[in-house]
Amino acid sequence: MKRRAILLLSVAIVLITAGGVASWRWWHNRPPYDPGVLGARATLQLVDQATADAALKPVNAVRAAEGDQIVLGRVTWSRPSQARKGDSFRIVLLDKRSHLMPGFIAVTSARPDDVSTGLDGAIDSAQKRDSWLRGAGTQEGSAIFVEAVDVSPVTFQTVFRAPNPEAPPSYRVPTAPVSVEDLLVALIGVGPDGQVYWTQRLLN
Repeated sequence: MKRRAILLLSVAIVLITAGGVASWRWWHNRPPYDPGVLGARATLQLVDQATADAALKPVNAVRAAEGDQIVLGRVTWSRPSQARKGDSFRIVLLDKRSHLMPGFIAVTSARPDDVSTGLDGAIDSAQKRDSWLRGAGTQEGSAIFVEAVDVSPVTFQTVFRAPNPEAPPSYRVPTAPVSVEDLLVALIGVGPDGQVYWTQRLLN
């Protein structure tokens, strides 16, 4: 009888623990707000070097050479009042033709120290969830990291280079010629532990 009671107690503890873990995971991965509250918008345009330089100040814009094309982008949103401490965003610029991201992006905001570029596991997780983000995972290329949810607007610029026949086959980034219609801009909501809350397609 005593052994049976101990067994029942052990089962109860396991069930309670499992339920607690499941509840925590649900809360942990549950978005604190819907992306619709951001009212996020993106613009892209092809510009010359002088326009890019002026838009990126005080950050240095990427320099273009003959045959290259410069893309200037801007993403704006309203600060979400229900954001949790440590929430952040990723902004992805993706060439829909090749499913590749630019090799380098220059970026600035009202607080330049709160934006940077690179890749991380959140972007890989997002592209696994949404087929339209295919190619935005851990590969060559750069995405934009927005470390705080209140630094809108974010301005960025990249150069699509003319094809280089001497580039190694392993280095794959999109090349010119490109049009705005070829490009996709996405905003990814990320939690403090890198969990992906949602993805939102802002342009094309």
